[in-house]
Amino acid sequence: MKALITQHTPVTNEVLNTIAHLPTKNLPKIVEEGFFKKLTDKDFMRIAVLLAQKGYDEGGCPIGGVIISNETRQILGKGHNTLVQENHPYNHGETSAIRDAGRYDFSRTTIFTTLSPCDVCATLIYMRQFKRVVVGDVTNAAGNEEMLRQKGVQVDILEDHEGIALYGKYRAEKPDQDMEDWKGLAAVRQRF
Repeated sequence: MKALITQHTPVTNEVLNTIAHLPTKNLPKIVEEGFFKKLTDKDFMRIAVLLAQKGYDEGGCPIGGVIISNETRQILGKGHNTLVQENHPYNHGETSAIRDAGRYDFSRTTIFTTLSPCDVCATLIYMRQFKRVVVGDVTNAAGNEEMLRQKGVQVDILEDHEGIALYGKYRAEKPDQDMEDWKGLAAVRQRF
C-alpha cells in the first residue's frame, strides 16, 4: 500500500490537521517516514495545538500532547485532555499521549505539550525518563520547568501564539473547569 502523505507532500496546516486526527497506529501506513523527518519542532507543536483545539471543540480543556522518536521523528503517541469528555481527572494531554504510545522506552523520545505540565504530568515525564519536553505555553501557566530540568529533562520553550490564545480564551470562559483540571473539584469548591 502506497502512503498518502509522502516526503514530497508540502507541510501545510491541513496535512498536520489530518495527522492530528488520524489514529497513531495508522500513521506508518499513511505517512512516509521521510515526511516526519522534515517536520520541525514548530510543526509537531502545531499538531499538539490542533489536538488542543479538538479538546476545546469537544467541550474540554484545550491541551494537546505529541510524542516523537528522537531518532526517526515519527509520532509514537498523541492525545488531548479528556477530563470532561471521559470524566477522567488525569487524562491530560500529556498522559493521553503517553497512554497512546503504550509501553515504550521514553528515554529515546521527546514530548510536546501545549501547556506547561501540571504536577502530575511533570512527575510522569521524569518518572518515564523522557529526555526532552517542549512546552508551547508558559504565558498562561508555568511552574514545573525548573523541577524537570533538575530531574535531568531538557526543557525547551516554544510558545505557540494560537495555542496561547486558545487556552486564554478557555480559561476566561470556563475558570472552574480550568481550576478542576489543575487542582481537582475540592479546589473549585474552596473558591466559593
